[in-house]
Amino acid sequence: MQALISFLTRFIPRHIMHSLSHWTILRIAFVWNGNIFEDPISGKTYRKMLPYGRMNPRPNALAPHSLSLERHRTLWIHLKQNTDFFERPMRFLHLAPEYCFLGLFKQMEQLDYVTADLNSPWADHHFDVHSIPFEDDSFDVVMGNHLLEHVKDDLQVMKEFYRVMKPGGWGIFQVPIDFGNPHTEEDPLVTDPRERERLYWQDDHLRLYGYRAYVERLKEAGFEVETVHLADELGEELVARYSLGSERLIHVAHKR
Repeated sequence: MQALISFLTRFIPRHIMHSLSHWTILRIAFVWNGNIFEDPISGKTYRKMLPYGRMNPRPNALAPHSLSLERHRTLWIHLKQNTDFFERPMRFLHLAPEYCFLGLFKQMEQLDYVTADLNSPWADHHFDVHSIPFEDDSFDVVMGNHLLEHVKDDLQVMKEFYRVMKPGGWGIFQVPIDFGNPHTEEDPLVTDPRERERLYWQDDHLRLYGYRAYVERLKEAGFEVETVHLADELGEELVARYSLGSERLIHVAHKR
């Protein structure tokens, strides 16, 4: 199973893989029934979850019903516990929208929900995030997760996020972070896919953020950054229950 998932994540486009795998997994989801792990998004419980990842698939990473990963579950818990996202009317720009969230967010009547991606068929709009085609101060919330490591000029993209966000708004832009390195590793001369995978953890990544450098880059774009230590709020028992793995922090970018 781990070898199959590693192969699929490398060579099949994300939207195709998610659609096909969800249809298949739902029909055999009873195989993972149990009460050791819980997906806070769907409320389903499991004796184990599915492995996921390209190089070294992580155990208990993928929840069968929602197809959420650790980072999605962490984000969902933060939105539930620490924000009024599910109650307050707001205009929300969701870039590179995740499969596990799309249907749920579309059902939320208080959201003016706008989705966008370069080429995903799930998105309402298609454009390059280096130049977002919306007016200044357009959105209360902007979200674009696991996107910034793929773009040519991440600072320009962050400035675009800042520009289209309303004063008083906030955003979450999750990225892979190497917590063993304070500095971001990036080199435009590195073009070999295998070398990118070795250096940046994935062959289509252009950088790997360091734990200090990522926050500093957001500040350089104009944001004030709040770091939420979700593991401290939940405790280790719930971190394990929700299978959050190393996804224990949420960096929230605020526009004052």
